[in-house]
Amino acid sequence: MLDRRTMIKGAGATAGLAMSARSYARIQGANDRIHVAVVGVNGRGQAHVSAFSKVPNVTVTHIADCDSAVLAKRAADFGGRGVPVKTERDYRRLLDRKVVDVVTVATPDFSHVKVATDAMDAGHHVYCEKPVGIAPAEGEAMIAMQKRTGRTLQIGNQQRSSPETRQLGDIIKAGELGHVYEAQAWYGIARKPIGRGRPVPPPANLDWDLWQGPRPRAAYRSNLVPYNWHWVWQYGTGEICNNAMHEIDVARWLMGLAYPRQVMARGSRQFFTNDDWEMYDTMALDLAYEDGRMIRWDGQSGNAMPRFGRGRGVLLLGTKGAAVVDRNGFELYDREGKQTRVVNAAATSETTGTVGEGVLDVYHATNLVDVIRGKATALHSPIQEGHISTTICHLGNMAYRTGEALTIDAATGKPSSAEAMKLWTVAYEPGWELKA
Repeated sequence: MLDRRTMIKGAGATAGLAMSARSYARIQGANDRIHVAVVGVNGRGQAHVSAFSKVPNVTVTHIADCDSAVLAKRAADFGGRGVPVKTERDYRRLLDRKVVDVVTVATPDFSHVKVATDAMDAGHHVYCEKPVGIAPAEGEAMIAMQKRTGRTLQIGNQQRSSPETRQLGDIIKAGELGHVYEAQAWYGIARKPIGRGRPVPPPANLDWDLWQGPRPRAAYRSNLVPYNWHWVWQYGTGEICNNAMHEIDVARWLMGLAYPRQVMARGSRQFFTNDDWEMYDTMALDLAYEDGRMIRWDGQSGNAMPRFGRGRGVLLLGTKGAAVVDRNGFELYDREGKQTRVVNAAATSETTGTVGEGVLDVYHATNLVDVIRGKATALHSPIQEGHISTTICHLGNMAYRTGEALTIDAATGKPSSAEAMKLWTVAYEPGWELKA
């Protein structure tokens, strides 16, 4: 007799159906319930627990975090909200838990792919936060693992599950904006300095070795954890991968684009010049496509001045009109700039906070669960799409770090620059290499 997890496992080798409706129909009663484990619960993982807990017949059964203090606090918080969970400091102890059907990954960027590929290799379906890794080669490894295991893998570009953004996509396809030739995207936030860190012993509640995961080992510093690692090249991927990926993903999705032919990045440090912040805090990223279309992203990590009343969003320019879209709705304009239509989301999602919680998480989690159950035929953000959007963001970092305008192979996303290609892969701590 098949056990519940065997029946829930998918049979497809792509990001489509994880199992057929016929096989799903064999599951009855309590066996219909899908069990979820969330890895990394200090920030974005809180939204994962909240979202999956709202999906019908889904239970969050486990949470994992390498910080014991965070783990205890979240277990108490979730338990108080009626979500009792089991805890683990080391995510690897979850991988042989047959009761777990889905593993969600909300760890720091550099361990996304390691946790996700380990989970798929162990037979679990996966919801993985963006970006897809710390270098493009990690996205390639993620695609290979998904194909080999046939697991269902959703990437956390949750705006792809927005009913309003999908409605705008239908409007664009119907030609109401004419030929959409340019997208202008932005993100603005007034971040604080991170100061000068000191080499100190890691706190007793933090497993520093486990936190570093696949990254080559380095000494602990007082100002890295829990969030400031984003701005240090050893661990982070900058504001481009941290936030631009959402809007670049939306822009190229609505415009029907993949890799550009040229990537140019003009970045500077205007705000954080006297601390350990290693990256740009101000960025203009330009993506030029073969047909003359453009996507631009402007990142302001130290200036929260909104555009169109939004801290983040996308302006789409067409030959018949324009549209402004964010996570909470869209507006249409004619060629003269007169507003012709406003569509607001029925429920909202956070836009510039570090947790980013909202109804889009529930929609996105539901889409994953529906594919696993055979109720939907396609994921809204499969790994192939997530990899393209992530790689474009990595290319922005490569252009900034090399000082070059990069020429890109539109088929593979690879730059012609030898210097940039040195950043296509990363080194791993021995024993933490990605599985093939």
